[in-house]
Amino acid sequence: MKILYFGGQKSGKSSLAEKKALALTKNKPFYVATYNNSYDDKEMHKRVDKHKKSREDSFITIEEQRDLTKVLKPNQTYLVDCISMWIFNNLDEEEQYLKTQLEELEKIDCNIVFVLNEVTSGVIPFDKDSRKFVDLTGIIGQKLAKICDEVYEVKFGLESRLK
Repeated sequence: MKILYFGGQKSGKSSLAEKKALALTKNKPFYVATYNNSYDDKEMHKRVDKHKKSREDSFITIEEQRDLTKVLKPNQTYLVDCISMWIFNNLDEEEQYLKTQLEELEKIDCNIVFVLNEVTSGVIPFDKDSRKFVDLTGIIGQKLAKICDEVYEVKFGLESRLK
């Protein structure tokens, strides 16, 4: 089963995705953390620490910032949090590179719960990298929605099933 949770910043999508991943397996699921923790961003370090504390011993954490196909294996359950950071980490890659990774993930017989930030509803950004990020988020979001069995939009901690 492939499932997508998307929503705005602090919408509650990660908490709902964690609950879904736990419900999909009797074993301990894997939490694929995509944040590149090498930046000296103290506020983001606090966010990462909060996520770690919220999942405590419920998940086995795997850190992979760029190539998700390296870490996902058959017959397991994964929570990939978050696809937005994965896109950001691969901003220097071509669109097809990211799509190909998703196509490979679709073929793996495993449960994957994806988390994606919704950033495509605003104005077109002025700078090139921000535009590329927003564009890729929309393109990758469409690809994920297509390959996923279930898609949930999250607002204020409430999920709405779209698919």
